[in-house]
Amino acid sequence: MSQFLLFEQQGAVVTLTMNQPDIRNPLTGNTAAAEFVDACTRIAADPRVKAVIVTGAGPAFSAGGNVKDMRRFFEQDIAPAAIREEYRQGIQRIPLALYNLEVPTIAAVNGPAIGAGCDLACMCDIRIASEKASFAESFVKVGIIPGDGGAWLLPRAVGLSKAAEMSFTGDAVDAKEALACGLVSRVVPPERLMEEANALAARIAKNSGAALRMTKRLLREGQHVRLDSLLELSAGLQAVAHKTPQFREAVMAFIEKRPPVFGDD
Repeated sequence: MSQFLLFEQQGAVVTLTMNQPDIRNPLTGNTAAAEFVDACTRIAADPRVKAVIVTGAGPAFSAGGNVKDMRRFFEQDIAPAAIREEYRQGIQRIPLALYNLEVPTIAAVNGPAIGAGCDLACMCDIRIASEKASFAESFVKVGIIPGDGGAWLLPRAVGLSKAAEMSFTGDAVDAKEALACGLVSRVVPPERLMEEANALAARIAKNSGAALRMTKRLLREGQHVRLDSLLELSAGLQAVAHKTPQFREAVMAFIEKRPPVFGDD
């Protein structure tokens, strides 16, 4: 089977491109889950990486699950327990790897992000959309549920009311509506999408890699812990941050009125 995920690294920025454009970059029925997990493991182990861009080749970002491949669930004698395990060992590995990645992530949504494709975008910290992008939590339209964590991810991106509307109707929202409801932070012309994503990644990558990873950890923990617990974690991580060479460089650069030079963390 051909490689699904292209891994390209330029300095401190990694770009992951889903590369099955002829079938709209599906996340099931192929090696997508294993390749996302492997890529995230590789990124997590490399302290030089400070930002990750996720995008799709061709006109679509991702069609989500491969619906044609799902025919086997009723055409073959597959037990419900086996289907459950397939989800656990397959597509559900993607949110556990991508959402929990310590490095800041940017979804550059070039076209339709449907079902699990919409959820994949929500696994990223920042979402930038092409004017040609659209988003649909469309599982109900094919008689299934969000099996990849969408019921947890989408409300955190757009709020419960809008997430319920999208999930219960399955209807798509265009880039303009996605911007209005906070699903994306900006909409750009298609030809400028990767330019904008790379410019944002470069701005992020100018900062200390150690501080970026710890900041993202705090943002993630802050979604489900009490304030006092987060403050305790913040104090511990801040103690670590104060002892990094990047902190020293930043302070000295401020005092000396020059830009800091962090280099590779």
